[in-house]
Amino acid sequence: MGCTKMMIWVFLLEILIMGGVNGGNLVQDFDINWGYGRGKFVNNGQLIELTLDNFTGSGFHSKNEYLFGKIDMQIKLVPGNSAGTVTAYYLRSQGDAFDEIDYEFLGNLTGQPYTVHTNVYTGGRGDREQQFHLWFDPTTNFHTYSILWNPHTIVFAIDEIPIREFKNRERLGIPFPKFKPMRLHSSLWNADQWATQGGRIKTDWSQAPFRASYRNFRADACVKIAGRPSCSPRTGSWLTRTLDGLSQNRLKWVRRKYRIYNYCTDPKRYPQGLPKECHVQE
Repeated sequence: MGCTKMMIWVFLLEILIMGGVNGGNLVQDFDINWGYGRGKFVNNGQLIELTLDNFTGSGFHSKNEYLFGKIDMQIKLVPGNSAGTVTAYYLRSQGDAFDEIDYEFLGNLTGQPYTVHTNVYTGGRGDREQQFHLWFDPTTNFHTYSILWNPHTIVFAIDEIPIREFKNRERLGIPFPKFKPMRLHSSLWNADQWATQGGRIKTDWSQAPFRASYRNFRADACVKIAGRPSCSPRTGSWLTRTLDGLSQNRLKWVRRKYRIYNYCTDPKRYPQGLPKECHVQE
């Protein structure tokens, strides 16, 4: 194949891959990467199920790496007595000095609310935890959990309602993840030493196997191809997006009613003073 034809083929391939992945068959987008068969594709690849028992949990990750994007996944969390379990859903780069944008859903006793634990890492360092109670039961139906990541901001959202924003404040010397492509991961595992009420409530293995389900993945994102990120013209809708007035009001509502922990209001943790972003983020 001549050079010109090869370049045209690569260009067309990039356009096909990077424009955005819609719902559909998850086999083409993800690999089950651990769990000895406890993670599986079902319904002809329309659904991923992760399970946890007293031997091990399970997990999957995306075949692609992304540099900026709007990532959506519908998830149904572990029902019933889910105390001690954690369902993690996050973007993470490779290496020890990794960047990460992180949801962790902390199970609870039947009838008690799930806790959503969020964090942002840059260069392998996090310590930016915020936690929220959900205002609905996340185990009876699928809900859409989103990460908007662009050069200006990171927004965590549930069913298009923002719950947290981490703005780019590099001009103030605050690190922001923007150079390292990240792969999407999810896992279901046991963390009863800390996950539920500080570890006081342990996993009830008589309820096992525990199960979380995933569907309708969508990534409007820049995809790493041949070592470099490639973006289609359709990225414009999210590449410069920030929260509009309605979204800001929704964010304030979530903070006021459902946020239960914010590292920026925990001075005992920082005897030398709160992190710099705590003075400017909200």
